[in-house]
Amino acid sequence: MMNEIITSTQNPKVKHLMLLQQKSAERKKEGVFIVEGCQEITHCINNHLPIITLYYCRSLWDQDYSALLSQTSQCIEVAEKVYEKMAYRGSTEGLMAIVETKTLSLHDLKLSESPLIIVLEKVEKPGNLGAILRSADAANADAVIVCDPLTDIYNPNIIRSSVGAVFTVPCVVCSSEECIAYLKKHDIQILTAQLQDSHLYYDIDMKRATAIIMGTESTGLTQQWRLAADAHIRIPMLGQIDSLNVSVSTAILLFEAVRQRQCAKLS
Repeated sequence: MMNEIITSTQNPKVKHLMLLQQKSAERKKEGVFIVEGCQEITHCINNHLPIITLYYCRSLWDQDYSALLSQTSQCIEVAEKVYEKMAYRGSTEGLMAIVETKTLSLHDLKLSESPLIIVLEKVEKPGNLGAILRSADAANADAVIVCDPLTDIYNPNIIRSSVGAVFTVPCVVCSSEECIAYLKKHDIQILTAQLQDSHLYYDIDMKRATAIIMGTESTGLTQQWRLAADAHIRIPMLGQIDSLNVSVSTAILLFEAVRQRQCAKLS
């Protein structure tokens, strides 16, 4: 563990971390991302994501995190004013880390006997992706596959809104063509969430290997996915609004699959 204490916001290490915090292109170039907070950093360690450097500020600790520091080879202490400059968000317990990116491909996925997968096409908002990852973790989904993304999956907002679930759920980025071919090859039924020509979601058997496909809130799914689907499903809308937030819709569909599978076990 290093004894260095950084007291200047002009320190090159501070500037480098802030560049990584702000620039997706720089994160991708170096193969790293930034994580803030004890819970999120612990998820990284538990899921074998290498911590390159852990920065900490003892004066901001709400408890003793020395045990967490002992699991990282390079730890650097910073003054409170420096941490406040570095931090993307507040209330992160004075802990921030540079972490090595772990890139998964479709072929790296280890599927269960009857996998449950969420596929997101052209997801735009980091907060939605983070919330979906959190639901996927809660439902013990096999994977989240992000097709043709419009946001970096290691965006700080995704890490924050997922509460670290981006590290606990296998997450793959690929094209829609690759994903469709993969699902077909593994005999995983494709259920597209759409209003047109669709069945109520609870009338569809989700006990078998299933991929639930979600599109953007503005335009929905592309025709490519609609044509590839084994069934189209919808959530009944009983009020005057015709749609739900995509993260809410995904959670409803995920837990219908969980409900069906749990009932099958009990029968």
